[in-house]
Amino acid sequence: MHTLYTPVSDLIRTVAREVVLHQYQQLSSAQISEKTPGDLVTIADQESERRLSAGLAAILPQASIVGEEAVEADPVLIERVNDSTAWIIDPIDGTHNYAHGHPPFGIIIALVERGETVAGWLYDPLADRMCHAVRGGGAFINDLPVTARASGEQLPVAAISTLFIEEPRRSAINRASEGRFRLVDIPRCAAEQYPRLVLGENDVTLFERTLPWDHAAGVLFVEEAGGKAARLDGSRYLPGDRRTGMIAAASTRLWDEAAAILT
Repeated sequence: MHTLYTPVSDLIRTVAREVVLHQYQQLSSAQISEKTPGDLVTIADQESERRLSAGLAAILPQASIVGEEAVEADPVLIERVNDSTAWIIDPIDGTHNYAHGHPPFGIIIALVERGETVAGWLYDPLADRMCHAVRGGGAFINDLPVTARASGEQLPVAAISTLFIEEPRRSAINRASEGRFRLVDIPRCAAEQYPRLVLGENDVTLFERTLPWDHAAGVLFVEEAGGKAARLDGSRYLPGDRRTGMIAAASTRLWDEAAAILT
């Protein structure tokens, strides 16, 4: 595990308990707003990011901090993901679910050095499940090493996110998927989707929007567990890359099969 695993994990659990869970199912409509149509933010997101930012700054003072809500206020801040060292924060991943009072939702933290993710944390507060990965050092769930496994079903189990895909490409993807996958609902939460690939619940997932706070930690987690996550052309996902589109899978074989279908 990463040398900062324990202090970062302790910080995440504290903020989850004192902010995220404390306000779960307690929000009024006045405490929920839209950043863009359908893209929600709550006072809990904002408070969680403030607490996480302060805590991470104390743990590693030399690192830049890139938080989802801070970038919403000042888009230029996203350029800091390419600094020599940077923290990337998703204070509540799955805000749509959280704001409506149901799971899944989580907290995601990634540590990036010179544009490459070197460590990641994906935390499910309701289950107290901490997924962690360190580049070159493996993937872990609650301190135990984990290896990605396929579902073993006759058709690969696929969660295909077309929320941000426009026509006619959306219809083309849906047609190509028919009879080739067993399609399941997406959780609308990357902190849940990436563990599903490792735990044998899903075999494949397709993402269109690939913002760094949603994906930097999860991509590393899947890769270090032995799966594969890459752009549609097979190139690596990097947090500072502004392109869209990515496939993640429980194995390289499943990734290759999915790419042949979906691209």
